[in-house]
Amino acid sequence: MHIIQQIIFIFFAAFAIFLFSKNVVKIRRNILLGKDEDYSDHPSQRWKNVLLLAFGQKKMFRNPFVAVMHFLIYAGFIIINIEVFEIFLDGIFGKHRLFENVLGDWYVVLINAFEFLAIGVLAACVIFLCRRNIVRLKRFISHDLDGWPRSDANYILISEIILMTLFLTMNASDTLLQSRGYGHFADHQTGNFLFSQLLHPLLNSLSDHQLVILERSCWWLHILGIFAFLNYLPYSKHLHILLAFPNAYYARLSPEGKMHNMPEVQKEVLYAMQPETAPAEATPPSKFGAKDVFDLSWRNLLDAYSCTECGRCSAACPANQTGKLLSPRKIMMDTRDRLEEVGKNIAANKEFKDDGKNLLNYISVEELRACTTCNACVEECPVSISPLEIILQMRRSLIMEDSNAPQEWNAMFSNVENNFAPWKFSPDERDKWVHE
Repeated sequence: MHIIQQIIFIFFAAFAIFLFSKNVVKIRRNILLGKDEDYSDHPSQRWKNVLLLAFGQKKMFRNPFVAVMHFLIYAGFIIINIEVFEIFLDGIFGKHRLFENVLGDWYVVLINAFEFLAIGVLAACVIFLCRRNIVRLKRFISHDLDGWPRSDANYILISEIILMTLFLTMNASDTLLQSRGYGHFADHQTGNFLFSQLLHPLLNSLSDHQLVILERSCWWLHILGIFAFLNYLPYSKHLHILLAFPNAYYARLSPEGKMHNMPEVQKEVLYAMQPETAPAEATPPSKFGAKDVFDLSWRNLLDAYSCTECGRCSAACPANQTGKLLSPRKIMMDTRDRLEEVGKNIAANKEFKDDGKNLLNYISVEELRACTTCNACVEECPVSISPLEIILQMRRSLIMEDSNAPQEWNAMFSNVENNFAPWKFSPDERDKWVHE
């Protein structure tokens, strides 16, 4: 019977890992559709960002209560993976509590720590569900999240509750069978664990056979649930669980709010002011700004996949808070949706076939023009995402490629071009106010 269970387990494990790897390859391909950018500088500072932003969740602690709950879920996910690793090895080798002999007395300490985290995760998930569905915080009821995004968040929280409940029930039935000296469970005398022992009174009425069925059912459902969760991640906003780490490493180290000018444009200005410096045959840039995901950098596309959809960016956005159409969260979600569509196009046709669409089919001109470039969205993001970069690149394309700008902007551009200032005054007359 053990051999059959091992074979079934290995099949499910291999299938889950294969599917997950396939999705990882697809996401990597999609991200690399963006233009190349070099983020290899200052490695020590980048590793510091990984420790502070990804592991330490530094920005989350602006709201300590929420941060502690989120950290419990996060720590539970990271640390309980050690327990998942034990279950994985048990399934491969047909063993039961493989680490018990290796760790000795420390094994009980470790499982108790896992149970403490499991209780913390349960409590935090219940509170987060209430915040989303009962308290209904403003950023969670925004129309940005209508449909799948809102359901996605609830599914993940409910899944976490189920997985932690299975873990505690598995431990409770296991230790109860140990105390009864039943079968191979008698070979494992771990004693009772911190929280799962509280379930013993509920399970005492079950027979030994029923307890074995319960323990095995919880074991299988728990590990199969982990495999399902693993393959759900690529389709969920919770992909940030994995991408937060590379996103923190490749964080922008330049001063916040710094706008990156195009060297080609700077050269054109220089040539206009100093014609003698212009080469005989200057090559014009192929494209200004970004009209589609191909025109953004791979870093922008990594941002899109890393978005947690928490809405802190939109809650801090002055344009959004004054009723304008712009929502930085929606900018990231729309970019990811377009990137996914492009990826499916490539998968179906082996290369990208023009579908007559671009990012402007997802993000409206009105949204782009509402941005004040104040950088509040970048400052608030807990995983170092910059919606502002995408907005600026798309606005650059609208203005320089499509000549699409409001009349007021065009007047200002004309003044800058002719008078080297936004105002309609000749440079020679600028100092006349002194004589007034």
